[in-house]
Amino acid sequence: MKGYTKEVIKKICEEENIKYIRLQFTDMLGIIKNVEIPASRIDDALNNEVMFDGSSIEGFVRTEECDMFLVPDLDTFLIASWEDTSYGKVARLICDVYAIDHNSPTGSSPFIGDPRAILKRNLEEMRKMGYSKFNVGVEPEFFLFKMKNGEPTLEFNDNGGYFDASPIDTAEDCRRDIVLELQKIGFVIEAAHHEVSTGQHEIDFRFDNALEACDNVQTFKLVVKNVAKRHGLHATFMPKPIHGINGSGMHCNTSLTDLNGKNVFFDETTPNKLSETCQRWIDGILTHARGCALVTNPIVNSYKRIVPGFEAPCYIAWSDSNRSTMIRVPAARGNRTRAEVRSVDVAANPYLACAALLMAGLDGINGNCEHYEPVHTNLFRCNRKERENMGIKALPANLEEAIECFEEDEVIKKAMGPHISDKLVEAKKLEWDIYRTQVTEWEINNYLTKY
Repeated sequence: MKGYTKEVIKKICEEENIKYIRLQFTDMLGIIKNVEIPASRIDDALNNEVMFDGSSIEGFVRTEECDMFLVPDLDTFLIASWEDTSYGKVARLICDVYAIDHNSPTGSSPFIGDPRAILKRNLEEMRKMGYSKFNVGVEPEFFLFKMKNGEPTLEFNDNGGYFDASPIDTAEDCRRDIVLELQKIGFVIEAAHHEVSTGQHEIDFRFDNALEACDNVQTFKLVVKNVAKRHGLHATFMPKPIHGINGSGMHCNTSLTDLNGKNVFFDETTPNKLSETCQRWIDGILTHARGCALVTNPIVNSYKRIVPGFEAPCYIAWSDSNRSTMIRVPAARGNRTRAEVRSVDVAANPYLACAALLMAGLDGINGNCEHYEPVHTNLFRCNRKERENMGIKALPANLEEAIECFEEDEVIKKAMGPHISDKLVEAKKLEWDIYRTQVTEWEINNYLTKY
């Protein structure tokens, strides 16, 4: 339901006997945060009077700039039916983060480091170019592992593979409960199935505008984790938890709509039915793919997924059918014409990832990017020299290289803004430094007795 007012929300809280309100927001790393208040403070929340300490949140502000406001998006109000609580019902509101601004008539303004605000700012730039909507359809994958003594293990609870059913896919009941819970809160589910790897699953939900799609990703993750826990399982959105099998991606199907509601990627007059705008959009995303990687593949573990041999795209190319390329254009045309960006993983902050993809694509539409012809060769079967002869580059091989590529890409840094750009690089350099100095079990097993 859309178009909630303060009065409607208060009435629902009273009728449904809501006891607590969760004011939810997302930090720079994509981690969901919240401030929970008793329902008796609903007026404070709806009047934007709930504050929190921003200095405690990754990527936000320094200690001396700590006070921040939570401004609820009323359309995101819902009862958190997935929560099994003994103390009463809980409702959720997704919030924008505001900072104190003495130059503003209200005394506050949108915080420049709020990922949701960053996406909104980039969407406004899109609208100035004459487009009404950035449509995004996500395909998030996740693993389910058994719990023991309240702690997650790496033990699978099924032996299933792609599209398997029970009794091989013993997580089917859990996945079905997740779908039912999502439908209960308004998700339109397109499909749910076992993925390629043991213990891996995918649930696809309907396209939406970018902001709602990102809100839905965060809600989806909460529902999956909570329902899995009820089944004695741990759900993880870590991109590559197990060596030697496929990792988890979050393919993003993207398209733009003009002011008349028309999908501008479709052109029935061309041989492949793709418009020049679509081609340039693809050019932009591929040109900035290496610069985007720090945002779309943000952690050390991300680069264990995008390696040859496990279906994840490693190479910067596109095709209408070739799954070895980074972008694939599915066969559907008309208003369903879309470019599927397959490199994004489930550890990505959805707001920042969509902001990066949007501005990369728009830079291509503006004619600032290299042109890419479609590739029909299976790139996984080509050696490095063959790919180089075709002019095909690879995505960064690790987090360190991704940091370097991000620092060199002015378009993507502008999309993030100076605050997030600086904070992200600072945090990721620290993450890489801690990782590279670790002594791993592999090193012990291979070197301890040899040397």
